[in-house]
Amino acid sequence: MNYLEESLKMHYALKGKIEVTGRCAASDRDSLSLAYTPGVAQPCLEIQKDISKSFELTRRWNTVAVITDGSAVLGLGDIGPEAGMPVMEGKCLLFKAFGDVDAIPLCIKSKDVDEIVNTVALLEGSFGGINLEDISAPRCFEIEGKLKARCSIPVFHDDQHGTAVIVLGAMINALKVVGKKLENVKIVTSGAGAAGTAVVKLLMGAGLQNVIMCDRHGAIYRGREGLNASKQEIAEQTNPDNFSGSLQEAIDGADVFIGVSASGLLTKEMVSTMNRDAIVFACANPTPEILPEEAKAGGAAVVSTGRSDYPNQVNNVLAFPGIFRGALDVRAKEINTEMEIAAAYALAGLVPKEKLCADYILPYAFDPKIKETVSRAVAKAARDTGVAQI
Repeated sequence: MNYLEESLKMHYALKGKIEVTGRCAASDRDSLSLAYTPGVAQPCLEIQKDISKSFELTRRWNTVAVITDGSAVLGLGDIGPEAGMPVMEGKCLLFKAFGDVDAIPLCIKSKDVDEIVNTVALLEGSFGGINLEDISAPRCFEIEGKLKARCSIPVFHDDQHGTAVIVLGAMINALKVVGKKLENVKIVTSGAGAAGTAVVKLLMGAGLQNVIMCDRHGAIYRGREGLNASKQEIAEQTNPDNFSGSLQEAIDGADVFIGVSASGLLTKEMVSTMNRDAIVFACANPTPEILPEEAKAGGAAVVSTGRSDYPNQVNNVLAFPGIFRGALDVRAKEINTEMEIAAAYALAGLVPKEKLCADYILPYAFDPKIKETVSRAVAKAARDTGVAQI
């Protein structure tokens, strides 16, 4: 099937992939008077006395805003908020299909950080959570940070944290396959944008100690000229030996490569310089940093990509619906690192021990157990860390 052509036909036919449907009748005088005036005045007065009642008397408890400025849409780049709308509608569809979460797409016509933050913060009272989507780095870090400081509901940038959760879940099982431990391996990454930075931070939160991040100029190290604020911060937390060479030099002797950058950056020859039983996560889309067959020819034992036509797909739909489902169920004030790590371990645990192998380190996206398993783990972590409110 030509997915591009057929998808365009479908979008023309449907004129939108989501819609609003009512949960009560408005078909006669009594039902109309209950759903709207005069009866609706009573829940309004209850919320006026106690704003938290908005989570009990409206659909706010189960509703997430999907926010974009259209500046980093898929692999298409800065195409604008209106052009990003089909992706945001698709995201909302996935929220419902995989997490039973109601989601509303909001595409903001601004690239000004404070304008976006203020717009979203003013809408907080209508939602139970905020999902940031397809906002370019480094502005996405600033937007997320400022929103977390202003809002009392979860703010989650899926391009960062959803990707990080899937990578950690896959890494847990990949390391089991090759008999290594996270705290003992050397990891080299390519890509220091939103996803790359979040992946490294979460892996470090889970126990990783030795990691070198690389961008297009090579290793990120303390004292390197021209680093932006986010790269300066990550330089202080990574690269313990302050290595300053190229990606090719950095990967020599590494146990793991994680790519969230661009196609063709890793070669079979580079993989061959890695340690025995190397792990390669080449997640650039639509074409990975190296194709799986090339990575394996270079000696990689376990390979993962972002593509559905190869095993071990790093697909965010495995994470964000269940993470938000769990956070919403306990009315969490935030989605913290502990909740993300819990989600990753829950995902890893869905692969049966007897079936775990180099080509099966992540559950399949349509596994019906994912939502319940991930949401329960996230809800428990929220309670354990004191951010659950019910």
